Amino acid sequence: MFSLNVPVTERVIRVLLGLGLAAYAWIAAAQPNLVFVATGVCIALTGLVGFCPACALVGRRLKTRP
Repeated sequence: MFSLNVPVTERVIRVLLGLGLAAYAWIAAAQPNLVFVATGVCIALTGLVGFCPACALVGRRLKTRP
């Protein structure tokens, strides 16, 4: 099981910016750029799930209160 490694405020920001990037890439271009759409969706998913594989690779963990 994966442990959460993204704080709540960053999760909200990731969801909003990820969905914004995906929507912009889908709507703004005459032909949607699927790489940017997929990137935005992945960013939003890391915010929804609360786990980021890239952050886990560098050893990022949430601080717990004693």
